[in-house]
Amino acid sequence: QVQLVESGGGLVQPGGSLRLSCVGSSAIIVSANSMGWYRQAPGKQRELVAFISKFAYTNYAASVKGRFTISRDNVKNTVYLQMNSLKPEDTAVYYCNAGNFDGLNYAAGLNWGQGTQVTISS
Repeated sequence: QVQLVESGGGLVQPGGSLRLSCVGSSAIIVSANSMGWYRQAPGKQRELVAFISKFAYTNYAASVKGRFTISRDNVKNTVYLQMNSLKPEDTAVYYCNAGNFDGLNYAAGLNWGQGTQVTISS
């Protein structure tokens, strides 16, 4: 069974930075077609924030482009989300996902981590 464990969330002030990590079991990070970071704010649908393909192609939601960076370390079986210039509207629970990128769209897989809370507030 695929297991994904997120960490790195917390409470930071607007303009601050956080780095989220997602560790996968059984070398899932290496074997997965693509890995994505999603977030879900209270009362809102889960949304795709960024994804990275097996060949390191990356794509970002318009709301985070230029502020967030997704990367992967296949040796450590870890995917990262570096978040800079954080805004209150970035407040959400962040989840990683092992999915599939077909060259046009990222499709979420069935395996999700438990999520990590990110709160941006002064």
